[in-house]
Amino acid sequence: MDEQTMNARAVIADAEALLGAGLDHEAVAALRHANRRARHADIEQRLVSLRHAVGARPRPVAPTPPDRVTSSTEHPSPLTPISPADLDVERLRAGLAEHGCVWVRGLIPPDRAAALAGGIDAALAAFDADDPSDGWYAHFTPNGDEYRVGGRRNWVRRSGAVWTADSPRMLHELTELVDETGVLDLVTSYLGEVPALSANKCTLRRVPTDTNTGWHQDGAFLGEDVRTLNLWLALGPCGVDAPGLDVVPRRLDRVVETGGDGTYFDWDVSPDTVERVADGVAVVRPEFEAGDALLFDHLFLHRTAVAPGMSLERHAMETWFFAPSAYPKGQIPLAL
Repeated sequence: MDEQTMNARAVIADAEALLGAGLDHEAVAALRHANRRARHADIEQRLVSLRHAVGARPRPVAPTPPDRVTSSTEHPSPLTPISPADLDVERLRAGLAEHGCVWVRGLIPPDRAAALAGGIDAALAAFDADDPSDGWYAHFTPNGDEYRVGGRRNWVRRSGAVWTADSPRMLHELTELVDETGVLDLVTSYLGEVPALSANKCTLRRVPTDTNTGWHQDGAFLGEDVRTLNLWLALGPCGVDAPGLDVVPRRLDRVVETGGDGTYFDWDVSPDTVERVADGVAVVRPEFEAGDALLFDHLFLHRTAVAPGMSLERHAMETWFFAPSAYPKGQIPLAL
């Protein structure tokens, strides 16, 4: 055993002692700090299982939640990006109330976006080879019978993606990113409590140009009363040469009816329903740049945008944050 591996295992043993003493978040913090100093696949893999163990603890008593975001206008202004410097919880709530989303231009710099896109490629390749040797992929197994994976992992892979939790190295990158960009503090203020992630709603995507697409709100399968926020992060230009997003840029205050002509999954929304609930607001296909982010919740109506002539795959990360006191059934918790 080499010295770096011996040091990593000593750090893991120290974290286990903290966990045994009931110092859950201190154990996570100790592993993160050690991994920043010296990256190691053993530490990153233990971080995934430790985050799940902590996240699966009994839920806290629900604090008084912030007021529900409702529509602020019948005639929203054009959807335009804002800078990271202008992003705070008041601007977030205002953007959700008007457009159902907030578009942030350049949340991370292009070189970091490119590095994360390369990480997605490495994670997909390691998943396909079933090779956990270098930390890009390690099969995540939830605790107990409460959290069922079934065939969902392979279904996600067939769509051009893998769960972030199945790539310990990329999960570490994600948690560092949300700290460094201020997103974690923003989401904490918005939800009224430190959020948790979900292993089955945090995804690394490399979307092909022939992907299936359908209008949907994530609330159709998460539930209408959840408290959540999604960070959708473009890691390359998309919306013109690579698949992007089509969005209805207005606030919807409920989960609309699903099914009907032109739908495939039972949570899909038909084009006729989209036109009706848009109520005269035109569908928008933003032209995202590498490092752009879109923040939205479970009521946002959107779909993957594909069109003839697109020639490039789209790399993106999708990260859903949930209020732990109202954590939805069917999701596999990961503590932050």
